[in-house]
Amino acid sequence: MSAVRALRSRRLLRQVSPVLQASLGRHYSLDVPAALLRTQGYLGGRWVSAASVFPVLDPATGQELTQVSDCGPAEAKQAVEAAYEAFQSWKRTTAKERSVLLRKWSDLLLLHQQHLAAIITFESGKPLPEALGEVSYSASFLQWFSEEARRVYGDIVPSPAADRRLLLLKQPVGVATIITPWNFPSAMITRKVGAALAAGCTVVVKPAEDTPLSALALAELAQQAGVPPGVVNVVPCSREKMAAVGRVLCSDPLVAKISFTGSTATGKVLLKMAADSVKRVSMELGGHAPFIVFDSADLERAVGGAMVSKFRNSGQTCVCSNRFLVQSGIYDRFLDGLGRAMDAELRLGHGSEPDTTQGPLINVRAAEKVVHQITDAVSRGARVLRGGKRLDGSFMEPTLLADVTTDMLCTQEETFGPLVPVIRFETEEEALAVANAANVGLAGYFYSQDVGQIWRVAEALEVGMVGVNEGLLSVAEAAFGGVKQSGLGREGSKYGIDEYLEIKYMCFGGLRP
Repeated sequence: MSAVRALRSRRLLRQVSPVLQASLGRHYSLDVPAALLRTQGYLGGRWVSAASVFPVLDPATGQELTQVSDCGPAEAKQAVEAAYEAFQSWKRTTAKERSVLLRKWSDLLLLHQQHLAAIITFESGKPLPEALGEVSYSASFLQWFSEEARRVYGDIVPSPAADRRLLLLKQPVGVATIITPWNFPSAMITRKVGAALAAGCTVVVKPAEDTPLSALALAELAQQAGVPPGVVNVVPCSREKMAAVGRVLCSDPLVAKISFTGSTATGKVLLKMAADSVKRVSMELGGHAPFIVFDSADLERAVGGAMVSKFRNSGQTCVCSNRFLVQSGIYDRFLDGLGRAMDAELRLGHGSEPDTTQGPLINVRAAEKVVHQITDAVSRGARVLRGGKRLDGSFMEPTLLADVTTDMLCTQEETFGPLVPVIRFETEEEALAVANAANVGLAGYFYSQDVGQIWRVAEALEVGMVGVNEGLLSVAEAAFGGVKQSGLGREGSKYGIDEYLEIKYMCFGGLRP
């Protein structure tokens, strides 16, 4: 290790160690009302215990938070049947009735924002300010789709015959299976469920095994809001039962629609399951977002965008920047600015500590993956400018790598951790070729003050979402989704509700001309 690298590494460790040391030696308690800390499955409007339980752990300490019912195929089938039965009446409710209930549910999320955020922090490791932001984000989808429920319009099509009228009606598809990830354990549910309920569908939610408590708290608040029994069902299960439960939820003939957020590999498995009965499918899968900084960029703004895009949730978001491409004219200045920002702004610790900006990764496997990518990059010539080490448990130092090349693992696969690999490029064409080389395309970001270049690059990037001089782009009003192997369909926006609707053509004949 060079003297400069050693000095910088010690500087970062001095800044994070006191917080980490305090976190690791302390016992933390999840203090929320009992009504929100549910541990049973929610099936047909009832809280149901399974024959066994599985533990939910605080990833920051490894301490057990509670034990949750480990539902299996029988409970999954029960949930599907409850949802199907409830669909028969829910689909006939008026759009206004569904709108009112969704708005009540949204209001309850905001009323209990502090407690819901605490649950997110303790089961996912996310710092509390970010968790509070997630609850607000979650509520925004319920509010948005409460409004969209009343704007599901059909069409009257001009008929070629005088004695006919042609109508296009929009109707709910039916029971929807909702399978969600651990990194946004609340928002990924409301973004899907809000649209489904607004359309008139009923749902069965299978939350991630690491973070079931947020889903169960949402179900409790849905019940309090007056959502009828069976309209929302939650089936928590362990990793061991996940495949068996997934088979029921993706192959049962009563299920009409599957919505999944997770890895591309898992998405392909679910697509095969859905194919046998030709179910409607929407999927938000893996990302590998490029973050391009051109010579014309506002450097300070680019550094700020890199910080928020990369280090939100310790780099564990599907749209976080994964490959940093910086033009040679500002390469060294960008590295220096980003390194200084990391020194000044990043603090590791338990998510409930007020100074924490970086919590743990979700588990040890996640930390080991980041270490593996760093080791590979260094072996191929990359330089570690900041961090580089795994700390206790699943904590990982925020890491900045220079002299990165496209043959390194960190540029070929999604990281899901606080690693910034920076690649030097010379021309716009070179940057686009590297950015578009991936087989996925969820989000992409770039910084430029050249208006012509902004239009060229935005149109040329093979991604579903583009941040131009902006590192955060997710809002309820905008369409969220990717291209290539990053998924199918869109969530949020006015288009999100279409994923849960069928179009029925009605030809009304025999009319007197």
